[in-house]
Amino acid sequence: MTNSLDALKSIETIIKPGQVLWDQDSCKNYGRDWTTYFDIYASAVVFPESTEDVISIVRWARQYKISLIPSGGRTGLSGAAVATRGEVVVSFDRMNKIYDFNKINGSVRVEAGVVTETLQEFARDNGFHYPVDFAAKGSSQIGGNIATNAGGIKVLRYGLTRDWIVSLKVVTGAGELMELNHGLIKNATGPDLRHLIIGSEGTLGFIVEATVRLAPPPPPLKVLLLGVASLEAVMEIYAAFKGSCSLTAFEMFSNLALKHVLLGTDLTAPFSQECPYYIVAELEMASDKQEETALEIFSSCLEMGWIMDGLLSQSETQAKTMWRYREQISESLSKYSPYKNDISITIANAPKTMEDLDTLLASRYPTWEVVWFGHVGDGNLHINILRPDGMTKEAFVAACQNVDHEVFSVVQKYHGSISAEHGVGLTKKKFLSYCRSQVEIEILKGIKQLFDPDGIMNPGKIFDSDHSQ
Repeated sequence: MTNSLDALKSIETIIKPGQVLWDQDSCKNYGRDWTTYFDIYASAVVFPESTEDVISIVRWARQYKISLIPSGGRTGLSGAAVATRGEVVVSFDRMNKIYDFNKINGSVRVEAGVVTETLQEFARDNGFHYPVDFAAKGSSQIGGNIATNAGGIKVLRYGLTRDWIVSLKVVTGAGELMELNHGLIKNATGPDLRHLIIGSEGTLGFIVEATVRLAPPPPPLKVLLLGVASLEAVMEIYAAFKGSCSLTAFEMFSNLALKHVLLGTDLTAPFSQECPYYIVAELEMASDKQEETALEIFSSCLEMGWIMDGLLSQSETQAKTMWRYREQISESLSKYSPYKNDISITIANAPKTMEDLDTLLASRYPTWEVVWFGHVGDGNLHINILRPDGMTKEAFVAACQNVDHEVFSVVQKYHGSISAEHGVGLTKKKFLSYCRSQVEIEILKGIKQLFDPDGIMNPGKIFDSDHSQ
């Protein structure tokens, strides 16, 4: 790839000088995501303000063979949007308009840089609900959510980002604009390229606009915070509530995770006794009868010895506090630069998988802290290995990567996925064969070539060969 100064500077002939930043601090800031162990090196940051700008930038990059990295809220955890080889970062911060709200269709058209929480607030202000929800909603952008098929805490009830995207506008690596599906509900005209773009992490093209489907407002919600005796009990409780209640979310975390949250926040312990595991469950309660049913199930689980203690929220403020025990885990762990693995298995296999992985990690890292939490209701578990004091970043990452093959062998044993929602990016690329066949990978490489003939779109990520500059 070309990265001569003259070639780079020529970008200012196609967009305004104020749309490009060259200083090192900006390049490092926009060239990173929430992963902490990549050395960031970007040549420039460019801020398109329209779809036409994006087309011009991609065609310019294709002419000079300059690699482009998409940048949204930079909250990813797989290195899918990091610049490490002098690439030019394309930030969508300035493409943040919301327009074409359609009450009849229950949809809204948005630019890629709209922040997730802003979309949620817009929906709420207009009598609707955008239900895809996660801790990073205040900074993540809808374009990045789509590019990684973001999940979050309410997949159990509402599904993934994929389920809410009605249509897309995408600029391919050839600088061509594709308008996919045009907002249709039914469209039986062959394979839907919209779903090929969703989850492709910017390797095929850059999302510039999306039409997003909105849901009706949810009924009244209440939150249960439970102290739980064992992993097996977690699944028994899940089965009991799922069979008789409308669950919006069902989250699990370990006592070690809670300890770090208590150390890092103003929260106090929810119960007088420590419990091995905790559950935060959100339930729809539109009537007194639904609440009575939930309390009856709670009492039954308590009698079975599965639940050690519990609380049911009595106000919105209390519900938000209960959610903080779960949602502030990642922030509380961030000072340890944790090595994260984000796996997906069938719900029924969750306890067996965790037991096998607990045994494996305890044998490999007997003195290290390993913090578990996850979206039990959809089979997504998060492993956080905390870096010991005094250990360098390089030594820590190398030690963790040495065991990744064994971790993913356990995942493969239970026919799971090495990445549930964080994506593949750079961190999981070499492990893709643990959950995707070689036939699949070769087909994906062929698709990449069709969409991005010069290999300039987020090169080296997922399944792509490494186009070094």
